[in-house]
Amino acid sequence: MIEILSPTELARAKETGGLVADILQTMKSRSTAGTNLFDIDDWARAMILEAGAVSCYVDYEPSFGRGPFGHYICTSVNDAVLHGMPRDQALADGDLVSLDLAVSLGGVVADSAISFVVGDSPEPESVAMITATERALAAGIAAAGPGARIGDLSHAIGEVLTAAGYPVNTEFGGHGVGSTMHQEPHVSNAGRPGRGYTLRPGLLLALEPWVMADTAELVTDADGWTLRSATGCRTAHSEHTIAITPDGAEILTLPTVQG
Repeated sequence: MIEILSPTELARAKETGGLVADILQTMKSRSTAGTNLFDIDDWARAMILEAGAVSCYVDYEPSFGRGPFGHYICTSVNDAVLHGMPRDQALADGDLVSLDLAVSLGGVVADSAISFVVGDSPEPESVAMITATERALAAGIAAAGPGARIGDLSHAIGEVLTAAGYPVNTEFGGHGVGSTMHQEPHVSNAGRPGRGYTLRPGLLLALEPWVMADTAELVTDADGWTLRSATGCRTAHSEHTIAITPDGAEILTLPTVQG
């Protein structure tokens, strides 16, 4: 299903996006050495409920997971890159953390992810990997607009990641959002320009470049959800929800508070 949102729904999407971004920034600011992943999940839960929003994750039960996810935020650390299920794990100084969050507010979903390193002395390699996903995300957004094709966005993202020296996995990528979290069209993190669905004003897309330092192969944890690099290398993930407008693309998941 591909939804085209009305102006009223787009206004709601901006509110949802701001909430998602603010929760992520708050979680980042609270994530220090010794913070337990269960604490991050509890904090996210409290902020979601306080805002009158609905988690997209708690009851989420797709074919690629094992049963309902049962938590409010994805917490992926070091070699974990996607769908990281919160667990009894304390963060350590230098850990590379990716937080991924999707909520529904007023019937419209927004989805975003950030990556950061715990502590004040991050490894240059970790910073470079995070920066590469952020630059790839910016390139994908810059390629978006009415009349553009999905392949244009995928190509722009993949060019940045490949030029930075990272293998690109195309099993999981960006997607449409709207009244539900995962919709068509799929937005791969590599592709050929001029191919795929033609973007229209009112379309919401979640673009999410992610990489693993030295492999494109994923392995699944025993929890049935957490996806890790097959070699144990570090990973990074960045994501924004954008709205296609008559003039281009608008980022909806920018924070209104600083974390």
